[in-house]
Amino acid sequence: MTDDHLIERRREGEQVFLGRLLDVRRDTVALPDASQATREYIVHPGAVMVVPVLDDGRLLMERQFRYPVGTVLLEFPAGKLDAGESVQFCAQRELAEETGYRAAEWARAGVLHNAPAYATEVIEIWFARGLRSGPRSLDVGEFIEVTTLDEAELDAAAGRGEVTDAKTLIGLLWLQKWRAGRWPLHWRAPV
Repeated sequence: MTDDHLIERRREGEQVFLGRLLDVRRDTVALPDASQATREYIVHPGAVMVVPVLDDGRLLMERQFRYPVGTVLLEFPAGKLDAGESVQFCAQRELAEETGYRAAEWARAGVLHNAPAYATEVIEIWFARGLRSGPRSLDVGEFIEVTTLDEAELDAAAGRGEVTDAKTLIGLLWLQKWRAGRWPLHWRAPV
């Protein structure tokens, strides 16, 4: 069975806005029934999210104010891929920059389409263990509080609606499945 009855095909398009972070596009597409529609979306270079597991099993987390939603969110460390950067290197860089921690072992879990209705962003989910603390190097204008929670605390916070960041909720799900032996991880050295 093919997916041809669902696929939209680009006919023409334009760049509507190009900023430091956002690249907004508007395309005209041919729908499967031969009619046309307009699709507006954001082109994104991709990102990573790291689930850092301390030796005692606690999780390294961040609290950061997110301006578009006007609140401080509890999140796993994450960040945008730089041009030409490997995904694993980006995960290592973001963890070190935002938390000061470096990991002895890394495992790629999978990918997350954060907002596929309006963005091309793909977030790769990585796990890190064998953590050792060191200096942070936050970006200019970046203010992050590093904290730790155990899995039960994070799960309870999510259950109370206090964790609303989608990538962090997916990270928690992946953590629980891995610890239950249902979603295996394959560990490797840093790059």
